[in-house]
Amino acid sequence: MRRVLLLLAKATTSILLLYLSLRWVNVGALGERLSRFELGWIALAVFLLTAQVVLLAARWREIATVCGANLAFKSALQLSFIATFFNQVLPSTVGGDGARIWLFARQGAGWARATYSVVIDRIAGVFVLALIVVACLPWTFSLIHDSIARAVLLVIGFGAIAGVLIFVLIGVRFRQWLDRWMLTRHLSAASRISAALCRSARSATIVLACSVAIHLLGVTVAWCCVKAVAAPVSFAQVLFLMPPVILIATVPVSIAGWGLRESSMIVAFAYAGLAQSDGLTLSILFGAVGFIVGVVGGIVWIVSGLRLRSFA
Repeated sequence: MRRVLLLLAKATTSILLLYLSLRWVNVGALGERLSRFELGWIALAVFLLTAQVVLLAARWREIATVCGANLAFKSALQLSFIATFFNQVLPSTVGGDGARIWLFARQGAGWARATYSVVIDRIAGVFVLALIVVACLPWTFSLIHDSIARAVLLVIGFGAIAGVLIFVLIGVRFRQWLDRWMLTRHLSAASRISAALCRSARSATIVLACSVAIHLLGVTVAWCCVKAVAAPVSFAQVLFLMPPVILIATVPVSIAGWGLRESSMIVAFAYAGLAQSDGLTLSILFGAVGFIVGVVGGIVWIVSGLRLRSFA
């Protein structure tokens, strides 16, 4: 019952934020622009988002290896596609991560290693995304002049980086204290694995390279959505505005990021002096492309033979 109520609460959040997003823009102009999108750009966006899943699988496989789990690339790719489906029907990225943990654990990795690999994979992605946000701040500030918006960007970027660094160091510095209790013991173990990953030049390079490529592909997908409706937004503007929005959309307070992503994009475009309707159009198309890839993930799930009863 608690899970159902939580899901309903997050669905309500998505609907409310989408409703508010639509109130902030010219719905007529939005509908007109969406009605004449170019299919070729959307097809390219779907292809690039599919390539992103391949890189996600490669990164996860490397992290799983550091965790001491045997994860073949084919299996990592299959589970990563399935995760895209659950990302669309459950809160934000939490649904997909939960599916990966469940399925990987049932394949013999064990609950601890499966959980560590997925959690560290998620943390690595957030960390590199935050690095991109911080690296782009000088150019982002050239677009956004509002002091409050600048402060929010600073808090989001540096806060995420600081949080990850604390996570990596906590298991090394406070191991004796954390190992006393079961919950903190697992936190400590995941932290030490993260530290080991950072010390491995090969693994760290693979994870970093995959993460940067994943996020740049995400930005390119967003730019394809902009080109699909011929919105007057440059690639550089998308590069500076999209990463903070994606970082905010990872917060699991809505279904598949819907609503939260749209409202964040509208605010970002407004502070940058761009048309809010263009921000909403971009976000809707970006979500739609993600939904298409999620459908592919659902097909992969059905073909894989892993039935719904496996989750009972």
